[in-house]
Amino acid sequence: MKRSIKRILILLFCCIFAINLNGMAYGDEFVEDEFNEDEFVLEVDAKPVDGHAESKPPKIEAGAAIVIDADTGRVLYEKDAYSRRAIASTTKIMTAIVALENGNLNDKVKVSKKAASIWGSTIKLKAGEELTLRELLYGMMLKSGNDAALAVAEHVGGTVENFVKMMNDKAKELGLKDTAFKTPHGLDVEGHYSTPYELAMMTRYALRNPIFAEMVATKSTTITNRSLYTTNEMLSLYPGADGVKTGYTGKAGRCLVTSATRDGFKIISVVLNCASRNKRAESSKAILDYAFNNYRPYELLRANQELGQVSVYKGKKSSVSVVAVESIKLPLSKEEKAKLRTELTLEDTINAPVYKGVEVGKIEFLVDGKLIARSAVKTAEVVPDKKYGDYFRDVLDIWFKLARLR
Repeated sequence: MKRSIKRILILLFCCIFAINLNGMAYGDEFVEDEFNEDEFVLEVDAKPVDGHAESKPPKIEAGAAIVIDADTGRVLYEKDAYSRRAIASTTKIMTAIVALENGNLNDKVKVSKKAASIWGSTIKLKAGEELTLRELLYGMMLKSGNDAALAVAEHVGGTVENFVKMMNDKAKELGLKDTAFKTPHGLDVEGHYSTPYELAMMTRYALRNPIFAEMVATKSTTITNRSLYTTNEMLSLYPGADGVKTGYTGKAGRCLVTSATRDGFKIISVVLNCASRNKRAESSKAILDYAFNNYRPYELLRANQELGQVSVYKGKKSSVSVVAVESIKLPLSKEEKAKLRTELTLEDTINAPVYKGVEVGKIEFLVDGKLIARSAVKTAEVVPDKKYGDYFRDVLDIWFKLARLR
């Protein structure tokens, strides 16, 4: 009897210890061995979708989420996407942006004691060792190294504090009003936050940089004395996945920013505050599938596409051709495509002389009365104004025509 009670007590102690240990994993991918995090990721159903099947928006186990079109930024799915939340190591997307735009990738970076001693997810940097900025960025984006993020910040910004200011300045430049950074790594600090929408827009901007795009699509690589494996499970689980960044802290939960491309159609998803890696993978797959299933990019307008004529008063020609200023290619659902309506608004008459490239109207695309895209319309050619000689020739032309009629 005593032995049974002892066994029960030992089992209870082990359970309590395991729960506490799990609660201690505050850093992104903190409890991990090589490329694994603290739990095994089951393979999700990742069969390619047919590209245009109708379906309802999925219910997902994420606190907040979004999917946008990478080209236009159009929102294709959202769940509480504009609420400020802790974002864990997805912070490193902005860290990489600032480093790539302000640093030299071939610079040798000496690791400080401060960087080497940071806790959470690391690439096990040692104080005094040297790596290139490029290597540190790979360590930061693939392995989510907090030590790499600090080393990058100290090198590019001079100090971590100055680098964080650079991050916040860049956020303002990008128009991100609900994003604030306190660190370059994303460990939980009060006042450090973003939203799914702004994280997606930040990522959309970052992916325009080919070096960033190459880094986040990499599954594994080797840097000085280290082999790196990505923490992003979607690169292996989801067809077409080509980025971007994982995250985990106690406050943020499991987070994941994913980019995926199929037939030239690139979309970006964000899921925040998921309970496990499996849940964030399943949630990401569900909303990516929804977007690929229900939306298809359509070319609505080509830049310089001729749209009509505008009358010219006192010009050598009576009218001038007008064209679209911008190209518009937009993802639409099947239902939206059927309801799409175009409205062209032009000035009735313009006075000569007419110069090429003068804005004379707009073309708008609407679905159920809601504006979804717009382009300005401009003149496509020059039309000089009439001089006295032109009027005299006009009179002669009229006189000769009348003479022939007689």
